[in-house]
Amino acid sequence: MPSNKFRLGRALSFLLAVAIVTSLPGCDFSESSKASAASMSKEAIATREAPPELVFKGQLAEKPAYLLVYDCEVFQVELLKDGGVKWTRVLEPDFYPMWTMCVRQSLKVNAGVVTVELGRQAFGAGGCCASGGVYRSVDGVNWKQATSW
Repeated sequence: MPSNKFRLGRALSFLLAVAIVTSLPGCDFSESSKASAASMSKEAIATREAPPELVFKGQLAEKPAYLLVYDCEVFQVELLKDGGVKWTRVLEPDFYPMWTMCVRQSLKVNAGVVTVELGRQAFGAGGCCASGGVYRSVDGVNWKQATSW
C-alpha cells in the first residue's frame, strides 16, 4: 500500500506539470482565440496563410492591386473594413470534363506585367496538364494566355 508521502509527491508532480503546461508562453487556450479563428472565412484564412510567392500587393497600371493565386485560380483580394476578406476571381483555367487537381501554380511580376502559370492535372493521368497555361496581365484584371498546355 502506498504511503502518504508517495501520494503527496505524485499529487505535487501532477500539479506542477499542469502549471507548466498552462503557462507556456505564446499559447492561448482561451475561448476567445478559438472563436476568432472559427469565425474567420475560408478566404481570410487562405489569404493569411498564403505563401509570399503566390501573392502580389502593389501597383499595376497606376492602380493598387492585391492578387492571390489559390488552387490554380487568380483572385483579386479586397480587405473589408470589418476585418473580413472578399475575393473576386479574375482568372481560372479552361473547364476540363474530368476531376482535376492543381499541380502547378506560380506568380511573377516583372516591369509592371504579372505572369501566372496555372496547371491542372486530371486524376489518374501523368504529366501536366489537362488545363491551364501561362497568362499575362498589366492590370491584374484583363488576362491574355501566352501559352497553353
